[in-house]
Amino acid sequence: MTETTKTHVILLACGSFNPITKGHIQMFERARDYLHKTGRFIVIGGIVSPVHDSYGKQGLVSSRHRLIMCQLAVQNSDWIRVDPWECYQDTWQTTCSVLEHHRDLMKRVTGCILSNVNTPSMTPVIGQPQNETPQPIYQNSNVPTKPTADENANLGTVMRYEEIELRILLLCGSDLLESFCIPGLWNEADMEVIVGDFGIVVVPRDAADTDRIMNHSSILRKYKNNIMVVKDDINHPMSVVSSTKSRLALQHGDGHVVDYLSQPVIDYILKSQLYINASG
Repeated sequence: MTETTKTHVILLACGSFNPITKGHIQMFERARDYLHKTGRFIVIGGIVSPVHDSYGKQGLVSSRHRLIMCQLAVQNSDWIRVDPWECYQDTWQTTCSVLEHHRDLMKRVTGCILSNVNTPSMTPVIGQPQNETPQPIYQNSNVPTKPTADENANLGTVMRYEEIELRILLLCGSDLLESFCIPGLWNEADMEVIVGDFGIVVVPRDAADTDRIMNHSSILRKYKNNIMVVKDDINHPMSVVSSTKSRLALQHGDGHVVDYLSQPVIDYILKSQLYINASG
């Protein structure tokens, strides 16, 4: 396949990121490597979208802190960006609404006709004139004032979209996939949109059996072909890293925290006295 016939992908990860760990960053890297190896995809961007403060999870620190920690964690990446849109809304947003927001935003910003998993778009896309120099849409920063809509696009580098297919895929760990099987936890209509229209890239954690998980949900079974499971090293050291382990390590002064969090994030946590005396 040529570069223009491959599906161009933006990976979107939603979550608490309380705090963001090395495992979260490795999840992006592993997913991108796997999708590239299939020969069918080009990952052109990654978006970290921290959850709103009103999510209500015990021990969830302010989004102001979580956004800054996320920025610190991706500051050396040339393709992963942090998006504050979800945090800046009046209330908690569903994962489905976050995906739809970014889909609609990409349509406006890139001029691209985004396709979903079931109905790939064959429509030529009007892109930038070839004689124009692309400008960055979104720059990594230290979470300044509330951004404009265009600043939320979070593409690392603007491309010239000619005739390409662009998709936004939800990136998650197998724990989120497993949560789809818990009765009443997810709105079924939202699940249909998330899995059926957008699609999911799953990075297994703790050697989870993703086939078993998918067989426990009628919707996951129905859209099994829209769920891409990263099949690399099931014993990858980052697959056991979690925010919970990181918080516990911080609370107990465990030196292993350096295995879980990047140094800039650790420095910020210590400076701001986060998690040290927190529970959960």
